[in-house]
Amino acid sequence: MPRDRFEIASDINRPDGVLVRSADMHAMTLADSVLAVGRAGAGVNNIPVAELSKRGIPVFNAPGANANAVKELVIAGLFLAARNICQAWQFARAQTGDDAAIDAAVEKGKKNFAGFELPGRTLGVIGLGAIGVEVANSALGLGMKVLGYDPQITVQRAWQLSSNVEQALSLDDLFARSDLITVHVPLMDATRGVINASRLQLLRKGGAVLNFSRAPIVDEAAILAALDAGHVHAYICDFPSNALKDHPRVVTLPHLGASTGEAEENCAVMVAETLRDYLENGNVRNSVNFPEAVLPRVPNAMRISIANRNVPNMVGQISTVLASRKLNIAELLNKSRGDYAYTLIDTDGSVEEQDLVNIRAIDGVLKARLV
Repeated sequence: MPRDRFEIASDINRPDGVLVRSADMHAMTLADSVLAVGRAGAGVNNIPVAELSKRGIPVFNAPGANANAVKELVIAGLFLAARNICQAWQFARAQTGDDAAIDAAVEKGKKNFAGFELPGRTLGVIGLGAIGVEVANSALGLGMKVLGYDPQITVQRAWQLSSNVEQALSLDDLFARSDLITVHVPLMDATRGVINASRLQLLRKGGAVLNFSRAPIVDEAAILAALDAGHVHAYICDFPSNALKDHPRVVTLPHLGASTGEAEENCAVMVAETLRDYLENGNVRNSVNFPEAVLPRVPNAMRISIANRNVPNMVGQISTVLASRKLNIAELLNKSRGDYAYTLIDTDGSVEEQDLVNIRAIDGVLKARLV
């Protein structure tokens, strides 16, 4: 954010954009000057996305910027589950006496921590976004068989995914054919409790579950019951709770997934560049609530950015407003996503403030500005 073009501060009365990492924005009052919000991370649970969408404000995140950090922790989690490393470490630390006594206790007790090797085991990966793809490809490098499930995988991620990753036909199919499960999907109504009692029963006996996504994606009561019954060998997650943290077959980490200096910097740089491109050019990239919309600027043209509800004849009504002022459209891009749509228009003529007022008056237009 070059200082000759942007004023940057933690307290600005009428900001154009807001950059946030983990602060809770649900109780914040955002000025009507705000054009966009950027989250330096992947999850946006701390941002009132639905309310901002109604105001025509795109919310940007940084998908993939922390993928390597999370992937490394997931791979570590596979070894924690397979080799009982944390339990064995606690056992070793608890030994007392002289070295001979410790050596004798270790030789006697090590059989309680015997594990298994990863090559030949099958890893089921739920969610093949930036993190899931990296995990899947890395697991292949460990000699594992990998199943993937993501009915909404993007073309970009599909190109990045190894052809040796086999497609699961459904979640039930993935569980029934896997030894270990790792989940990499955002938290929403459709994913809450997606790992539940019925699916855990399908998992091969002695399997393990890894959750470095969001805590509620795994039904806590179900995973504890499966562990206590001996059906599941281990649960490795990034979300401690009173019920989980002291269980002998559970390893809980303090939300370390993206906690590396590199990941924090990558997220900050990505979202800052995304926000800047939106403010300066109107381009929408990596938005969680508005469609991807990137349009190269026509030289010497004026650009209008319009966010609106996804309703029929919106482009026609906007074109009519411009035509009434004899403004020629040099280039136009209109994209929709669910209930919302976004339009970029480059015009040959000079756009006046009254033109924007007329566009904003169209029923369904949420925000219109000259970029």
